[in-house]
Amino acid sequence: MDIEAVKRYLLGLQDAICDELSELDGLPFVTETWEREEGGGGRSRVLAEGDLIEKGGVNFSHVQGASMPPSATHNRPELAGRSFQAMGVSLVIHPRNPYVPTSHANVRLFVAEKPGEDPIWWFGGGYDLTPYYGFEEDCQHWHLTAKAACEPFGAEVYAQYKKWCDDYFYLPHRNEPRGIGGLFYDDLSEGGFERCFSFMQSVGDSYMKAYRPIIERRHAMAYTEAERQWQLYRRGRYVEFNLVFDRGTHFGLQSNGRTESILMSLPPLVRWEYGYTPVPGSPEEALLSRFLTAREWVSDEQRANAL
Repeated sequence: MDIEAVKRYLLGLQDAICDELSELDGLPFVTETWEREEGGGGRSRVLAEGDLIEKGGVNFSHVQGASMPPSATHNRPELAGRSFQAMGVSLVIHPRNPYVPTSHANVRLFVAEKPGEDPIWWFGGGYDLTPYYGFEEDCQHWHLTAKAACEPFGAEVYAQYKKWCDDYFYLPHRNEPRGIGGLFYDDLSEGGFERCFSFMQSVGDSYMKAYRPIIERRHAMAYTEAERQWQLYRRGRYVEFNLVFDRGTHFGLQSNGRTESILMSLPPLVRWEYGYTPVPGSPEEALLSRFLTAREWVSDEQRANAL
């Protein structure tokens, strides 16, 4: 189990993603390193008020602790009493243009240890897309790229992790998904450390392949103030999910993580409006009825062509 190799990969992934996004935006990411009193630290990189990116953060963290927080041991009591270390890259990009979707990705490794016993380790991560206006070709490209990343690891992997993503990024109090999904996996240890690490790399390396073409198609589209207000309204759903349901947010706060880095995922501007209903037949209504619903984005023909 080569933990240092994972750390080197994650730091390199953070740099590669920031470099590519900076190239697209024209502004650099501001970098801040930090340490955690309980052990470990991280490197936060943030770009704000760019031409493309209104607010984006790409964070690396490697933290340690004497015991696992309740969010981790609730469903896995065998972790109680173990020390832990967790490392990963987590990012959220909130573009300025309403036609460019918000995107989220993370890849991570957890190791829980106890003297005299074998360590318990697992990988997790994935990425998902939250559009404000729906485009079939964008959604299909996103999912085809996700499928291609999974394909070397088994024909069933994409379908399994797509469904997990659909189920996870869901707001039960709204009865709606957060976005159009992608991949989500957790507790991955099957097949051994090297295979699971390779899968992490495949997912991490495919994120910008999935996102960049969408950015390039949409970032220069003209938009109105009404479309901007719709974007801010829909960002409220993002906030609700991250604060109420997201396991990573809960883990970070309960393990005394760095609050600024944990809440980096929140958009800079957002609005809530009581009882808002889009006009029937409008692009806003189409987002809700055609795109924010569990569906298969990759057709059989597209699946065959992607192989």
